[in-house]
Parts: sequence; structure tokens; C-alpha cells
Amino acid sequence: DSSFEDGYDGYLTLAEYVQDFLNHLTEQPGCFETEIEQFAETLNGWVTADETLQELVELVYQQATSVPNFSYMGARLCNYLSHHLTISPQSGNFRQLLLQRCQTEYENRDEATKGDETTRKQFHAFVLFLAELYLNLEIKGTKGQVTRAEILQEGLRELLNALFSNPVDNNLICAVKLLKLTGSVLEDAWKEKGKNDMEEMIQRIENVVLDANCSRDVKHMLLKLVELRSSNWGRVHGTSPHTEATPENDPNYFMNEPTFYTSDGVPFTAADPDYQEKYQELLEREDLFPDYEENGTDLSGPGD
Repeated sequence: DSSFEDGYDGYLTLAEYVQDFLNHLTEQPGCFETEIEQFAETLNGWVTADETLQELVELVYQQATSVPNFSYMGARLCNYLSHHLTISPQSGNFRQLLLQRCQTEYENRDEATKGDETTRKQFHAFVLFLAELYLNLEIKGTKGQVTRAEILQEGLRELLNALFSNPVDNNLICAVKLLKLTGSVLEDAWKEKGKNDMEEMIQRIENVVLDANCSRDVKHMLLKLVELRSSNWGRVHGTSPHTEATPENDPNYFMNEPTFYTSDGVPFTAADPDYQEKYQELLEREDLFPDYEENGTDLSGPGD
């Protein structure tokens, strides 16, 4: 049945009902808007004890970190439930228990990035779910303002550090996906605090491109990410939308440009008069631009 209007009639356990709804949402994500209210209402009639709330959190967490492409929908679901579930036991409400569950995985980050293929794959799924949670989980402030979960902002920085500390291909691909998804939001948040964490991340990426034994395809992805960030994550803004920034009319024109190195090891930036020529030479020398799709995964998504 493609509709869950009858609530949990016919289901013997909470797990059966929730798992069926999660699978239904995975197959038909468009149903979220029309059926989420009924789902939450049903849960409020069923989730009346601490144990059932814990069970619900685990079911949603597992779906969001084990089913491909469910991380965004899972994060939206978590946001909705965090605002609409009425149960709030002493051990913590839905959001608190969810973040505690994520904390368990987060604390194993260093071991996970060095683990075997399966361990790393599971860890990368968790990282991308946490990124979606950072973008989608709304926290209501005391004055009614809506903010993001501060703890996730700090967590994502440490996860990036763990991924870059073990620069094998799939760790780096995960870091690229994470930054494509959240880079602009993270940088804005860090700048508001007067931090230059993103500069440090970009420096780490440039060091990886120069030193790590990762594949050329992955180096290409990293360079493209640096390029994306130097264009302010692809965002366009300015006093006049029709005036293109140039070295003459924009004093900060070269500020965010990456630094590259010639074959002799001499650094050069966009301020160098021969930048374009040298940049092209570098790309050709490294053969960094083969036809390549990032694991066949489309990284575009809401808010991209």
C-alpha cells in the first residue's frame, strides 16, 4: 500500500511500522510533505516510553546511514520529528538522543578513517548524514530565532581533519562531497566567529595535492573544489549584478585565489601576470582533467 493514512493499524510492532514508512519514503520521497504529519501523529500515539524513543532513533539513523541517497531525506525527517514528537523523557528528547547516537560514531573517526574498505564506507555514509543534519536540523532559540546546531559545525571540522589525516582516495572523495555540500555554510559560520578554519582546510587540500599518493582523478576533484571555493562556492553577489569583478574594480580580487607551484617549485597565484599560462601548463603536466565522474554520484542537491 502506498499510503500510510491508516496509521499503525495492522502493524504488530513499532519497528515494522517505522521501517515500512522509511522504505516507502525512500522509494517515493515526494510523499514526505503529504504523509509526514500523519506519521508523526501516529508515533505520538505509540512512542510513549524511553525505550521506544531510543528504538525510533536507531531505526531512522540506520536508514539514513545505510541506504544510498537517504541522508538528505533522513535529515529532513529528523528535523520534523525533533519539533513534533511530544515525548521528552529525562534521558533526552528525540534530537538529543539522535545527537548522542551520532556522537558514538564520531568518537571512532580516527580508527574508522584507517579501517578496512567496509568500515570506511560506513563511516563516509555517517559523515554525509551529519552534513545533511547540519544543513537541515533547525534549533529554535530562546527568542524564537532559528539556528543550526553549533555542535555539528565543530564536529564537521574534526571529521574533515580526520579524513585529510588519512588521505586515501575514498577518504578524500568523502571530504570533497562534504565540502561541496556544506562548504559555503561552514565558511560563513566560521567567519562570523572570526575564524579562518576554511583557509586551513584549503591549505590542507593543497598539501594533499602536492604530497599525497592519491590518484590523479582525486587530485582533479580536490583542485576543482579549491576552484569552487575561490569563486565563493559558486555564489554570485555584489552591488551590481552586471559588473564582473576584475583586478581593477575589486580590491579583493586575488584574495581567495589558490596558490599553485611550477615544475621548479616556484609558487604563483592569480596575481602573477603569467598565471593563466602557468596554470594551464600545470594541469597539462599533471594530466589532472580526464573525463571523470565522481563515483557516478550527482552531488547537486537542494541548496547546492
